[in-house]
Amino acid sequence: MTRYAITVLEYAASPKHPTSGVLYGRHNSGSINLPFAYVLLRSSDTVALVDTGYDQSDFGGEIANSIGVTGWTPPSEVLGAVGIRPEDVQHVFLTHAHFDHMGGLDYFPNAKFYIQKREIESWVWAMTKGRRFRSLLGGINPADILKLVDLGLKNRLVVLDGASHDVLPNIDLLPAFDTHTAGSQYVVVRNGGSIEDRWVLTGDVVYTYENLHGGDRDDPCFVPPGLATGSQTNLILTAEEMLASVGGDMLRLVPVHEEKLREHFPSRVSDRGLRITDIATL
Repeated sequence: MTRYAITVLEYAASPKHPTSGVLYGRHNSGSINLPFAYVLLRSSDTVALVDTGYDQSDFGGEIANSIGVTGWTPPSEVLGAVGIRPEDVQHVFLTHAHFDHMGGLDYFPNAKFYIQKREIESWVWAMTKGRRFRSLLGGINPADILKLVDLGLKNRLVVLDGASHDVLPNIDLLPAFDTHTAGSQYVVVRNGGSIEDRWVLTGDVVYTYENLHGGDRDDPCFVPPGLATGSQTNLILTAEEMLASVGGDMLRLVPVHEEKLREHFPSRVSDRGLRITDIATL
């Protein structure tokens, strides 16, 4: 049975990110340190990523600067810290098209990319609506959408229409429509036959563990992310769906913006001061 090592690789951070963007309704709760990361999946013969980060040299970098993201490091150095080159990446699963998740397409010249059809269509639609609707484009670099078209012409883009099971052996891509974005998806890695061997890579449907318990582990309450173009209700229902798929074990969900991953999994800091967290090993 194919198994995957799962490693969360931090590539930047927002040291004073507004809490309200992470937890809906927390408008007077100050700020938190928000890591920016992508996830490396490795088996005996496969190298894959969940999301790409962004490119500091283009409009994605301008967006990052505007929200106080610092310490950006290119994939060559981030991946190099664990012995991987960007050229080694064969597959990239895009949870959604926000700049910090899809802005690094160009860094992975040999990869095939996977995204939901609904995600592409929703952003194209939003870009046609005119300036009065520009709030719908928050977090997006329009040039990244054009890059997807070019990837399609090069036969390097897989456009999904809903759930896709075993897109690679024991990896499922499942839709989270009308949540954080219109066509978000999340990644399920099945490292064995039991529920205890299953991991869910949440994308931004879940930013932190607190989205799952609301700060009270004895009487948990779902609190969805504050940043969303979809429905807060759908965010909660999808979080419930994710939790149910792992038997309610919150630590089987992997939110890449969660600073507290290091408290639950083996973790170290690279030479660049970026955190590397091993969720599962071979």
